[in-house]
Parts: sequence; C-alpha cells; structure tokens
Amino acid sequence: MNKKHATLRYTSMRISIFLACFLVLWLLAYTGVLPITGSSGAVFVLLLAAVISAPLSYVLLSKQRDAMSEQVVGGIRTARKKFDASASAEDSVDEEAAARG
Repeated sequence: MNKKHATLRYTSMRISIFLACFLVLWLLAYTGVLPITGSSGAVFVLLLAAVISAPLSYVLLSKQRDAMSEQVVGGIRTARKKFDASASAEDSVDEEAAARG
C-alpha cells in the first residue's frame, strides 16, 4: 500500500464513515423510525453517528491506520535524525569556539 498519503487517506475515509452513519441516522429520524425531533435531536443524531462510526472505523480501517502509523513514525524518525545532526554540528562549532578562546 502506498504510504505517501496514508494520513490523508485514513482521515478522509474516517470522515466518510461518520458522514454515512450520520446520513443513515438522519434519514431514519426524518422518516420517523427514530423518534428524534427538535434542535436537540440533531445534536443527538450527531453524537449517535460519532458513537456508531468509531468502532466501525476501528474495524474497517485497520490497514489504513497501520499505514498512517508507519508514515507518522517515519516522519518522526527523519525529523529526529535531522535534529541530532544539527545538534551535533552546533556542538562541534561551540567546542571549536571554546577551544580558540
């Protein structure tokens, strides 16, 4: 699997699952299958969609989550290597300056 855009892919798929859950719940509420009315009902539908979509995302997006994790860890390792190289270069400059003066 291509790991170049793994975070974007996982996030967009997670949002899509949430929106699909919200749409289904909203349609059920609109048709009267779910007895939800008023503005507090809309908040309830949002919260219920979040609760339903979380375990679905956990199960359905495990491969994408693993790819995203590898991408994030790789980015952290690269940044850490750059930081360590920069810090050691700075230390050597400081040591040379201390030796001269």
